[in-house]
Parts: sequence; structure tokens; C-alpha cells
Amino acid sequence: MLSSFSIYQAATDLQASIYRQSRNVILSLLAAGPIPRHVAFVMDGNRRYARKHQKRVQEGHSEGFVALRRMLEVCLRLNIRCVSAYAFSIENFKRSPEEVDALMELAEKKLLELCQHGDLLDQYGVRLNVVGRKQLLPERVQKAVERAENLTRSNSRAILNICMPYTSRDEITTAVETSVQNSLKDRSKAKGDIVITEEDIDNNLMTSLGGSPPLDILVRTSGVKRLSDFMLWQCCEDTQIQYTDTYWPDFGLFDLVPIILDYQRKMWHRQSQPTSNI
Repeated sequence: MLSSFSIYQAATDLQASIYRQSRNVILSLLAAGPIPRHVAFVMDGNRRYARKHQKRVQEGHSEGFVALRRMLEVCLRLNIRCVSAYAFSIENFKRSPEEVDALMELAEKKLLELCQHGDLLDQYGVRLNVVGRKQLLPERVQKAVERAENLTRSNSRAILNICMPYTSRDEITTAVETSVQNSLKDRSKAKGDIVITEEDIDNNLMTSLGGSPPLDILVRTSGVKRLSDFMLWQCCEDTQIQYTDTYWPDFGLFDLVPIILDYQRKMWHRQSQPTSNI
């Protein structure tokens, strides 16, 4: 005679199996249409998610990393070449020491987990880039970053950008500084005027230096409708910006599906437009 636990376990396994089959069908259908090269996430709502569920803030952030892993696998199965995630702003250092310390500890742990043999990055050939002012991180986290980046450096099928500690204004400033330095070197050789172009700045962005393609979709969760200093340069021209009310830890496949479908609809519409001969 089956116990209550056995019945519950069988029902749980059946539910998981149905979900996996449904997910695979949905992913196959989506993969038949145009697929974005680069999708970025502003992972907002971890703290409000924690308050809503009477959990500690640290638990909200921890479940946010679980959501990132979940969405990364979905994106990789769709053959999206690059995923960027806004994990920690430079401004976040102004939060309470307890929350910052917990986030740094979590980042160290999850970075090393991601790079374990057989994990997602290894399975899908993903190169990890930690984008931002890494020198602001605690030394132990810097070592975890260096190890994680080195372990995935030879991977070339896809890219995961973890943006921490990051702000777009800092990225643009750094790109301009690098462009000026490069122009000064060229001037010393050519004895000409200093020339800095938009292309120079674009090429020296942290994301560009890491090999990221142009940004196609930027998603912000939790219902907040602002960019919060994330990829301002990258999304200024032809990026589809999407806002959703879902808190990031709850964000899943069925939240992403309408976003991808909207992207595909716009791409099909663009492709159907007649080309001007002018």
C-alpha cells in the first residue's frame, strides 16, 4: 500500500515531468522564429519579494540567483548568444553593511558554483565576464571572479555578463578615458590631431571588450519603469525595452515568452517592409 509521502512524491514527479515537456515544446516553437543575440536583465524586486513572503532580505537575493540560473538555461536553450545581468550597482555599496556583506558572500559562492565541472557554463560552453569596477569588490570576491573568469575563458559558444559593481555612467567614462589614451598614443606616432569617434567609445565599452554583440532586449522586473544606470549606451538605438510587474525571483519561462514573441513580431514586421531604392 502506498504511503501518503509516496503518493505526494509521485504527483510531484509527474508535475515536474509535465512542466519539462511543456517547456521543451514552447522552447522549440520559439526557436523556430528570430532569436535575439543579446538579452539583458535588471534583476529587480528581490527585497520586495522577501518582504512579501516574510523572508529575510538575504533569502530574497539568494532566490534571485536561482532565478538567474533558471533564465540563463532558458536563454541558452534558445541559442541566445549573450545574457547580461545587473547584479550589483556601484550605488548599492551605500546599503547597510549587513546587506552588502551578505551580497558579497552570496556572489562569491554562486560565482564558484557556476563554474563547477558539469554546471551550466561548462555544459553550454559559456564564457563568464564580470563587468564593472572589480577593484571595489572585497579581495576574496575578486579572487572568486578571477578564478571563474579564467575557468571559462576558453568557452566560446555563449557569453554571460555579470555586471557588478557596475553603473553605465562609469562604463562610458572608462570607455572615453581609454579612447583618449589610445588617441594620444596614435597622435604621438602620426603627429596629427586627436580624433575620438562614437565607434571608438563603443569599442571600448566593457561589454564590447568582452565580446558581447549589440543589445537586442532589455528586461526590467518588479514593475519599476526606469533603467537605473544600466547599459544606457547599449540600449540607446535599437533595443527593445520591456517592463514586467513580476518580482525577479518569480520571473520564469512564461514571463519571457511574450517578450520573445513581441521581439519576433517586430522582426517579422521589419523584414516584411519593402526596401527603399533611394
